[in-house]
Amino acid sequence: MLYHILYPLKEIFFPFNVLRYITFRAGASLMTSLVISFILAPRIIMKLKGSEKLQMIREDGPRTHFSKAGTPTMGGLIIILSLLVSVLLWARLDNPYVLILIFSVLWLGGLGFADDYIKTVKKDTRGVSPGVKIICQTALGVAVAAYLYYNPPYPAAPNSIALPFFKDTFIRLGAAYIIFVIFTVVSTSNAVNITDGLDGLAVGGVIFAALTYAVLAYIAGHINFSEYLFLPYVPDSGEISVFLTALVGAGLGFLWFNIFPARVFMGDTGSLFMGGVIGISALFIKQELLLIIVGGVFLMEIISVFIQVTVYRWKGKRVFRMAPLHHHFELKGWSEPQVVIRFWIISIILSLLALATLRLR
Repeated sequence: MLYHILYPLKEIFFPFNVLRYITFRAGASLMTSLVISFILAPRIIMKLKGSEKLQMIREDGPRTHFSKAGTPTMGGLIIILSLLVSVLLWARLDNPYVLILIFSVLWLGGLGFADDYIKTVKKDTRGVSPGVKIICQTALGVAVAAYLYYNPPYPAAPNSIALPFFKDTFIRLGAAYIIFVIFTVVSTSNAVNITDGLDGLAVGGVIFAALTYAVLAYIAGHINFSEYLFLPYVPDSGEISVFLTALVGAGLGFLWFNIFPARVFMGDTGSLFMGGVIGISALFIKQELLLIIVGGVFLMEIISVFIQVTVYRWKGKRVFRMAPLHHHFELKGWSEPQVVIRFWIISIILSLLALATLRLR
């Protein structure tokens, strides 16, 4: 918004020219969302406590989590509001990638809010049924897939996915690309949702992933940098970095209150949309397979659930003491902060590894 209002006035007041630079607006969006989250969080936490929207603790979860009962949830509202206000202020609102990401936040955030509302206010522990969640996530995936199918971000290789470590190497999927996009949106959304089980774990991982993809988006949208590093050049994708840095700032602000012992939980209101927008951003800049590296922790979490369920149904045995994976380590004797910080360290290493692939092409 500020770009559209103030940048045209640069001839009158030259300092407004700084708004043309994505790096400036990305930094400003991070700081803006961070400040907004610091301002909003205490008020929203107090409001949630006053209205008794309290967290429902898994009865079959680790016993150490029973003390968390009474901690307010729906804290994802803090992230959503901080993120959207910052993006509306600093991003170019004529950019289709930004508009789709904003819609994705509202769609998945609304789905998560409905789930939290049913669980906490209506006292129905089932929440939104898994089937309805998958249908809503799939609907968003179909919309994103339709856009990318008819408006390929990298026209030289439409309906294809780029191979990391190789320059100008793509796997062409044709119509199957639609299925791939839907799978990416649904799986990334659910992966973060499953990971959100310990104080600060999910949001910390999202911060590292968002920061990594913010760098990749800026490079992909800069013709000189993308050519030098052999990344697909995606015009206008640099604006995605403004969105993602706003997510980093909002996440950091929320983490201040979500760190152990948490004063608020994000709930599905936050976890469903954050993974989804990371996945969609990766699709936009043609770095889809790097999600396997950048989101390695989230991948481990969702795979651990799949393995646990599959093996138990097949042989009646448990591979892990409890799934998702973070509960397994808790039951092995790791304290909650130990699990979270060690998973963060893994996320940082994986993000650095993903960025290192830029020179291995």
